[in-house]
Amino acid sequence: MNKVFVVGSLNIDQTIRAHSLPRPGETVHGSDATFRPGGKGGNQAVAAARAGAEVHFTGAVGNDHHGKTILDVLDGSGVRTAGLRVVEDSPTGTAVIAVDDAGNNQILVCPGANFRLTPNDVEAGLAELQDGDVLVLQLEIPAPLVRHAARLAKSRGALVLLNAAPAPRQTDSLFENIDLLIVNEQEIMDLAATCGMPATDYRDLVTALPAVLGPAILCTAGETGSFAVIRGGLVQVSAPTVVARDTTGAGDTYVGYLAAALAAAPGDLLAAMELAAQASALTVQRPGAMESIPWRAGIASSSPSPSAQTLPAHQA
Repeated sequence: MNKVFVVGSLNIDQTIRAHSLPRPGETVHGSDATFRPGGKGGNQAVAAARAGAEVHFTGAVGNDHHGKTILDVLDGSGVRTAGLRVVEDSPTGTAVIAVDDAGNNQILVCPGANFRLTPNDVEAGLAELQDGDVLVLQLEIPAPLVRHAARLAKSRGALVLLNAAPAPRQTDSLFENIDLLIVNEQEIMDLAATCGMPATDYRDLVTALPAVLGPAILCTAGETGSFAVIRGGLVQVSAPTVVARDTTGAGDTYVGYLAAALAAAPGDLLAAMELAAQASALTVQRPGAMESIPWRAGIASSSPSPSAQTLPAHQA
């Protein structure tokens, strides 16, 4: 069976809940400050493992309590961590997250040990990657490592997914070996601006940007659903209607479940999007990042099924 490999970040998330998110220069009183394991790479690896895939993770943490906490969650979720390096002279990455009453968030990340990952680490972590496997990448580690991992994976026939988050300020050959670019509605607008394209509807960009950037694009848009071009038409997969408590980790859950589904059934993007939408809908109903990610067995009975439709040309 095809495997999922993830090269990416690990952070401890310091989450503070508040009635509203602060505006520039504003001080907002918060409550319920917590420390929980997260990081886009780790979240996506946990999601893929809980979706049922065999997952191999490559990343770095500090030799500290936060690093051990993260490792315990990865191990408990079945993620294979032989590629995880413990860095002696740098702390585990930290993300400070503010969450408002509507479940919206703002995130500030300090990379710490994530920026101590090396090309040798990447090569060792991908040693078992083979034709048909899936590689998942994000942009919370240095861009040269992302390029290196993608190039290595493509040379072995793997499917390469890049979650372009945070949105890069320069593309600079970043997408050369990427098969599917996964972004949210703000990130795709930022990419368009970086490419000098005029501001437009994010759904239009799903069809227009691949000609500029190279890879196919999948755009997630919260409660509006997710969008991708399938068999020549722009397809929208609806998001199940739920009451959001905390959107932290929802996008990572989507990416991890998507990767696991594509590893199990290569080429069936629509089915992968539908499963990912169900899993993400459960995540937003729970607090935190890694611990909010559902297990595959609990999805069918806990989340309504999303619907899919191909949008007419005038809506695309």
